[in-house]
Amino acid sequence: MADVKSERIYKIEFPAIPTAGVYYFNTESGLRYEVRFGRRQDNILYATIVFGVVNEEFEGEEYVTTNRGEVYKVMSTISEIVRDFMKVHPKMVCYEFHALDREGEKEGNENARMYLYRRYLPQIFDDAWETKISGNSALVKRK
Repeated sequence: MADVKSERIYKIEFPAIPTAGVYYFNTESGLRYEVRFGRRQDNILYATIVFGVVNEEFEGEEYVTTNRGEVYKVMSTISEIVRDFMKVHPKMVCYEFHALDREGEKEGNENARMYLYRRYLPQIFDDAWETKISGNSALVKRK
């Protein structure tokens, strides 16, 4: 019997060095996603998580996301990647997510991407973490 969890996520390409913070995966439609954990210079226990499509067809638009009917499986895969990063980096105290505005969305208002993040953040972080959302930014801190 197939692993149900593996059917809900894409095959993840883990970093060659486990402590590195760059993961990749490919979708059925041929999109290649990168998930990157950037560490702050002033606090290495604080990570900003950025992700998006890195295919050449989107040149110049780093971390673009698309709507090809794969959003839930993409978000489930990203959630699994964040959980893996958390296992490898158990001392992290803060994660930051930014939901970039799409063309036509008003800056400062909570956008559709942040609504999606709201749905997935509780699946990633348990009660030991506190989430604060302000506009299109989410800050998840260890309590």
